[in-house]
Amino acid sequence: MKKVAVVILNWNGRKLLEQFLPALVADTTADDVELVVADNGSTDDSLVFLEQAYPQITRIALDQNFGFAEGYNRALKQIRAEYFVLLNSDVLVTEGWLSPLVDYMDTHADVAAVQPKILAYRNRTFFEYAGASGGFLDKYGYPFCRGRIFGDVEKDDGQYNVPCDVFWASGACMFIRSEAYFACGGLDATFFAHMEEIDLCWRILSRGHRIVCLPVSVVYHMGGATLNEENPHKTFLNFRNNLLMLFKNLSDKEFKKVFRIRRLLDFLAAVHFLLRGKSANAKAVRKAYHEFNAIKHNYISARLENHAKAVQLNIQTIYRKSILFDYYLLAKKTFSKLNF
Repeated sequence: MKKVAVVILNWNGRKLLEQFLPALVADTTADDVELVVADNGSTDDSLVFLEQAYPQITRIALDQNFGFAEGYNRALKQIRAEYFVLLNSDVLVTEGWLSPLVDYMDTHADVAAVQPKILAYRNRTFFEYAGASGGFLDKYGYPFCRGRIFGDVEKDDGQYNVPCDVFWASGACMFIRSEAYFACGGLDATFFAHMEEIDLCWRILSRGHRIVCLPVSVVYHMGGATLNEENPHKTFLNFRNNLLMLFKNLSDKEFKKVFRIRRLLDFLAAVHFLLRGKSANAKAVRKAYHEFNAIKHNYISARLENHAKAVQLNIQTIYRKSILFDYYLLAKKTFSKLNF
């Protein structure tokens, strides 16, 4: 069994593999690390390319596109390693990126997952949207990052270079104990994509573990390689999955309180889409609520399990204020201006 398995989930990503695998292979050279590409039913020639160009990389061929969540669940069940790294195919790693993550996990048994500092591939002096220097959640379930609040992405001037406990580690590059991954149920396959790593991290935290960002390790993420930020389907998945995540992890009393506020805030988000001429996105928000109400009963058993196994209810990395209020009304556009 290898100590670390770095696992890329690929779907029709031959070009991305050509672009980003050379650095991964060059900068991930330890003997106890296995590189794996799990192919999510690609219809391009990704697997042929891998076999010819990178025979040293382990290949797992899934027979269809299971999405991010179930694709990883199925792939990781076939891999034996102490630690997994869930790595997006559009991430450029840097020299020495892996060692600090391994060393930290080896010496901090209470930490279940870590992420590196994630910078933007196209503008490398700025943080990247999906993860930046660690993720957080406000009291109404809206995610943001140390280095990115909503659409405002900060320049990296070393202001968040101190290791920090976070609420969620980005699925773009998540380093996680395999034991914790499976014990906490893995990624929720019904999410298909988006929010599933935050949902998993919530379970990890509630069961008494920590999650940390280690900015000494740096990677660059291209982002938007699958669905761009304005894609209505992405809007639908983000809103629906966020509501499902809240339903699964909050108590009945807490959820009812949060849901009342969320309906109002998300209605305003839909109006904002309309005012910007994004009618398809506004409809996606409405569709998300319709589907949430139609399927939430399917999540009652998961909700009961989460509550039964929770040992930590007062999670310190939840922002006990409204990030929307701080951002739009108090003009707090950077993480450093927030008061945890």
